[in-house]
Order: sequence, then structure tokens, then C-alpha cells
Amino acid sequence: MSIKDALNNAYTKWMEGSGPYASIVISSRVRLARNLVEFPFPHQASEETGRKVIQLVEGVLSDPQVRKRLGVFDFVTMGELSPLERQVLVEKHLISPQHAQENGYNRGLALRDDEAVSIMVNEEDHLRIQVLFPGLQLEAAWEVASQVDDVLEERLDYAFEEKYGYLTCCPTNVGTGLRASVMMHLPALKMTQQLNQVFTTLSKLGMVVRGLYGEGTEAKGNLFQISNQITLGPSEEEIISNLVAVSRQVIEQEKLARESLRKEALVQIEDRVYRSYGILANAYIISSEEAMDHLSNLRLGIDMGILRGIDNRTLNELLVKIRPAFIQKIAGREMDAFNRDLKRAAIIREVLQNYKVW
Repeated sequence: MSIKDALNNAYTKWMEGSGPYASIVISSRVRLARNLVEFPFPHQASEETGRKVIQLVEGVLSDPQVRKRLGVFDFVTMGELSPLERQVLVEKHLISPQHAQENGYNRGLALRDDEAVSIMVNEEDHLRIQVLFPGLQLEAAWEVASQVDDVLEERLDYAFEEKYGYLTCCPTNVGTGLRASVMMHLPALKMTQQLNQVFTTLSKLGMVVRGLYGEGTEAKGNLFQISNQITLGPSEEEIISNLVAVSRQVIEQEKLARESLRKEALVQIEDRVYRSYGILANAYIISSEEAMDHLSNLRLGIDMGILRGIDNRTLNELLVKIRPAFIQKIAGREMDAFNRDLKRAAIIREVLQNYKVW
């Protein structure tokens, strides 16, 4: 699949709805920050230097031997994409919001044909290698990211210092350069007012909690990203292992909260779920934020056995289908907020009418 295909299709690998604990963990992500020793960091590099980095990386990824080991990557510069197209890639979690702000030919994206692996070129660092898998699959994502990293390091001269490890633009990434995260759906912890306590504990364990699109974004639809904060000191395997252990603890707490709701407030939860279904199945105008909240209730209803027939993949795809940029991309034109709200409601109605939920 090419990047142009990816821009017209909401689905991507992390949306499969499969993998361990898929009813709570939407996706697992591993990201590695790497820089090339002979070039200044991207924010200090000239446009010409940035293009040299792009040519170097594109040349490596197009090598037949590399393709044989890593798969086929399509490559595009940010300058070849419209602002809307770049935002679609953000909504699919294939690039960062920061990378989407760039419009030069000295910033790029390499995307593997299954969309599980993406490499941002000249974002904050020369390379941001990212692997996204569905469910709690951090170990599997790390294996793929490590393989991509090893193959690239055989052909590129990384900036590495024996004492500090991999050198990065931001000091908080120095060392392993590894950021791992899991995206979790935690409605029961929110309803039982346990979230703040859980997040405080996570902070003490060296973890950070962010919104749907990472740093600086709000949590919507009870979706939260939990990631490691420390990159210097522990090994990559230790970072992954710690986050997996912490994630399992949060999963168990969410399960206990759901059981508590089932025993003590089942009628109220059923009412909440059915109301959300009724609004989503019949609304003609709906905002992104309202839709996310109601979809969160639907997801909880499905996971608790209140609703049937809709799978997690469908709901995961809707996370992208109802976002502002994707709505406009599919419509083929720019739309104001009101018309986006109209189109969003129509998309949701069309999806839900294909399922019998009782």
C-alpha cells in the first residue's frame, strides 16, 4: 500500500482490534530516536542538509537487500502533501503533530506497505522509527523496531556516545532513544473516580500519561497513552518489560472497576450505553468530542456484553473516520465545522446501520 492509498483509507494495522487485552488496550507503540553523526540536528540544519539526509535514508530503504529484510517502504516529503493530507497521517498516528506542521521537501516519511512501520525523517531527530501494533504487543513491536534499527545502523553512521548512548535533540531521549506507549480505553476507572489515583501512581513509577495524539494533546473518549519517561539507564528490554508490567496492572484495575459497575450500577450503565447508541444511530449533527464520548460508551457496552454485533476493528476505524481532516479528505473539499458535524453524523449512521446490536 502506498502513502496515497493510506491517505484515502481509514484502516491501518493498529486498528485490527486483535492482540492481548484488545478490549482495553487499543494499540502498542515503540518509537526510536536516532541521529546521523555527520549532520547537525534537524532544527539547526539547512534545507540542503535536510535533503541530503532524506536522500541518504531513501537510498537505504530502496536497496533490494534492505527491502528483502524489512519490507517495501513508500517515501514522500512533507512538501508533496497538503496540510490536510499531513493531518490525516496524524489522525492515523503515522506521523506526529509536530511533523505535520512542516511543509518542506527536507522533511519526509517512509511508510511500510502494511502501515505497521513508519519512519519520520528530520522531525525533531533525523530518524524517528515507529512501530504500531494492535492490543498489548509491546514486545513484538520492539522486536520489529529493533530489526529496522539494526538494518539501518549497518548502513548509516549513528550519533552514539559510549557513556550516554544514542544522542538526541531532546535530552530526555538520550540513552536508548526509546519511547514505548500503550493506548488504553479506561472508562470504568473514570466513572468510578479512580483515574487520578492511578495516574499519580504511574508518575511515581516513571511513567507519563498523555492524550490521544501524545504530548500536548487532550484525552478524548476515555483514551489515554501511557509511556515511559526515562530513556537513560535502563536497557530497552527493561523499559519494555516495565511498561508491560505497569500496563497489566492498569488493565486489572480497569477490569475490577468494570466488575464493580456491573454489580452495583448495571442499569445505569445499560441506560448510558443505549442512550449513546440511540444518539449515534440517529443524530444528524454531532461534534467530534461528543462522538468520541458516545463511542467510548459503545465500546464499554460491547466489552461488557451489553451490546453485540459490532467488533473492535469497526470502532477503531471510526476513531479516524470521524476526525476533521479525514472527513474533508474523503469529501474532497474543505468544510467548516457545521458541515463536518453533518458529515460525521452521516458516517456514523451508515456504519451502525450495518450491525444488529441486540
